[in-house]
Amino acid sequence: MGIKYWEFEDAPLKEKLKNVNVRDIAKIFFDNETEAYRFASLLHAVKKNKQLRLKQVPDHIPIATAKRYLDYAVQVGLLKHEDNAYMLTDRFSKPFKNITVYIKEWMDSPNEEDLAIEFATARKGRQGKRGGKTPAAKAPEPQGISPAQ
Repeated sequence: MGIKYWEFEDAPLKEKLKNVNVRDIAKIFFDNETEAYRFASLLHAVKKNKQLRLKQVPDHIPIATAKRYLDYAVQVGLLKHEDNAYMLTDRFSKPFKNITVYIKEWMDSPNEEDLAIEFATARKGRQGKRGGKTPAAKAPEPQGISPAQ
């Protein structure tokens, strides 16, 4: 999530409220422009149609991708999923407040944490190269017969 807190302080928020758009909402959740566009497109379709079923997803977004984004919107509380349709909701207000309370409490706590224990199954080293061409290894010379003979 890319929440830029200074954009939601009192004065900047008042300016933003004069011209609200779905782009600002999508940019909170996704830093990547393509992901934000797809998320905004789906939210816009839900707003326009009052509800959205997977068979009504815009043609430029694959169904599996749309399902993933719509389920994410349900998780964060922007949408609700009932009767195979996604609809707008306002459940997000209380959890977002709770997130800020939790973060503030964590900042104030004197507890020492061991991240190696808390994230025991996480990969901690750098990831190796996944694919592509490997550098050509030098082929060994054949033994026994030399080209000069």
